[in-house]
Order: sequence, then C-alpha cells, then structure tokens
Amino acid sequence: MARKSVKITVCTMAAVMAFSGMNITADAAASSSVLPSGGIELTLAKGNKLESLSAGTNNTKQIESIIETVLRDDQMDTTPEASEEESFKNLVIAQVNDYVNVRSMPSEQGEIVGKLYDDSVGLFISEENGWYQISSGSVTGYVKAEYCVTGDEAVELAKKVGTRLATVNTTTLKVRTEPSLEASVLGLVPLEDDLVVSDEADGWVQVDTEEGLGWVSTEFVSLHTEFVEAESKEEEEKRLAKEKQERERARAAAAAKAAGSSKSSSGSAPAVTYTASGDSEMGTAVADYALQFVGNPYVYGGSSLTNGTDCSGFVMSVYANFGVSLPHSSSADRSQGAAVDGLANAQAGDLICYSGHVALYIGNGQIVHASTAKTGIIVSNADYKKVLAVRRIF
Repeated sequence: MARKSVKITVCTMAAVMAFSGMNITADAAASSSVLPSGGIELTLAKGNKLESLSAGTNNTKQIESIIETVLRDDQMDTTPEASEEESFKNLVIAQVNDYVNVRSMPSEQGEIVGKLYDDSVGLFISEENGWYQISSGSVTGYVKAEYCVTGDEAVELAKKVGTRLATVNTTTLKVRTEPSLEASVLGLVPLEDDLVVSDEADGWVQVDTEEGLGWVSTEFVSLHTEFVEAESKEEEEKRLAKEKQERERARAAAAAKAAGSSKSSSGSAPAVTYTASGDSEMGTAVADYALQFVGNPYVYGGSSLTNGTDCSGFVMSVYANFGVSLPHSSSADRSQGAAVDGLANAQAGDLICYSGHVALYIGNGQIVHASTAKTGIIVSNADYKKVLAVRRIF
C-alpha cells in the first residue's frame, strides 16, 4: 500500500550487511563486529532536491543553511504532492564491506573526516570527478562514487536497508487485530517504544509486536524510516572512550555488588533447566541469574522478577542485581552499552532488541525474556523474529 509519511529520519542503527564482490582500497575498509552507536536525526521534506546545490561547493555554512531550510519546509508541509520514495533519490547509500572514508576534498589526499558505514546513508549535495559530496550526521565531505549508489538505484535499496518504524506518542497504545477501533485488542505498547511497520492503510499501520502482527492508528504514532549514518573521527573517538568507561563502570558496579552481598534466588524454579554459555564471565553470570525467573508472570509495566514484569522491566531488574542501571524502555535499550554486529557475534548477557521488545541472550542461539501475558518469562530462539540491535553492557 502507498506510504503517506513525508519524513525520512536519518539516524544510527546497529546493522551492517556484508556486500560481496567489492574490492577494498584505501577508501573502503574490511568488516568488523563493532559498530557506532552515536548519531543525529535529520528530517528531509519530501520533494526537496539537494541535487540543485552548486557542484563542488565546500561551504559548510551554506550547506547547513540549506538543510535548515529543508527542515523548515518539512515542518510547514509545503510539498504534500511528493512521496517519501522520491526523497530517497536524494540519498547516497554506501555499498562496501565495512565503511568508506569520508574525506575533506574529492581526492584520496583529502583528510579523513569520518566513516560512512555499509548500507548507511548520506544526503547528496554534488558530484565531482567520481566523488559524491554528502552530508550525513555531523559529517560533511566526499566519498568515492564507486562505493555508493544514489538516484533511482537508491530508491529500491533504501527500502531494503532502511527500517520503517512507528514510534508510540501516547502513554499506552492499544494494538488491534484489525485496522478498526471496533477490533479486539491484541496487546499494549508503552510510550516511545519503536515498532517495525509491515504494512500501511488509510489512518492505520500494521506493526510487529510480541503478541504478533497487529494494527495501530497513525494518530498515536510517528512514522519514520531509520538508516545508519556517518560517524565523524571525533564521534568515533568519544564513542570508543565512552564505551570503555561504561564497561569498566558496569564491571566495577557488579564487583561491588558481589562483594557486598551474596546473590540470592527468589524466583520460581523452572520446569526445565537452562544453562547460559559464553566467553564473557560477567555476561554469563547475568544470563544465569535471569534464568532463575523462567516461569514467572508477565505484567505490563511491571518490573518484579517474581510477581510480574514486562520485557524491559525484566532486563532492567536483572541488571540491577549486578549494580547496573538500565532504562525501563525497550526502545531506549537499543542505545545502551556498545553495539554488536548481529547475533553471530552475540555473547551471554547481551541485550537483543526487537520491534517493541527486548530480551537477554543466554548463548547457543537462545534468549530469556518476559514475552507475553500468556507465556510469562520464557526461553526462546533468538532469531524467532527480526533483530533490530544487539547491545553489550559488559
């Protein structure tokens, strides 16, 4: 069905897909399992053509002024006739093994000012001698055109690499079985949670929830498409330092907690015994502790491991036992700790983030999570549905 949203939101997501057959040069790097977690949201009004900028310009103030104008135009909705897909033509999408360098000028002699990761996007500004000038996140610079696509090619690729999301803007959103206020309620979703959109109809969108596919009114959600964006050298340095500091703080908190009191078990004994496994001693300890509560109830908005909790309350309370503070929000959990490149690199204790849901990885391709009111806290296969992000706390 036709999409009616007028906005493209460009922000960081922890998702990297390998692109086979691309030769690596000085401006295209090999893959790794650690991804950036920072980013700035940028909204494009549909129909604005950044191709119209003067070719070869390197005037940062001019670029910022134009982007600000685009933002104002979007807020005033002055171009309702254009579609979101038309705005995708303004994207430059990287197609490399890991990232392509963003340089200060259209030459390999230019200073590296940032990285545009595989399947991530920038906004097209101009083209010069086989280089695209782009703006992405806080980075403005040049990338080799041979490692990117734009225009009509970007339109189709953007649908594959972007994630269409509905962000809840009401306190408690009712998800219904059909696109009608008369339909029965499938489940409830809290404020600011992000749900993956699978279909759109007049005034309604179909979203992926833990209870299954359901429908929500567009009156109570904000629709946008998320992409990975560039990371500047300064942002990368700050991110790595922050992630190191957070890991050290989390380990220190866990050690202090362990020294202050012995770990207690007050959960119901599961009918089946599960064992966590992994290379991270601390992460395995987190997973082992979480497994004690399998069989206990799910309660929307709850955070009690024994009397009832929802998904984010579950991971929050489990990590609280180790002295680590996490938010009571599955959406916010997507930015906690450090990004991990997919389930293949997950370790016990990692947060596995889904559409409107979060779980704890226990190893061997499995998770423990507060699933639904019907199932309570259970163990499932980690790939039971699409993973949006994997985050490492320790």
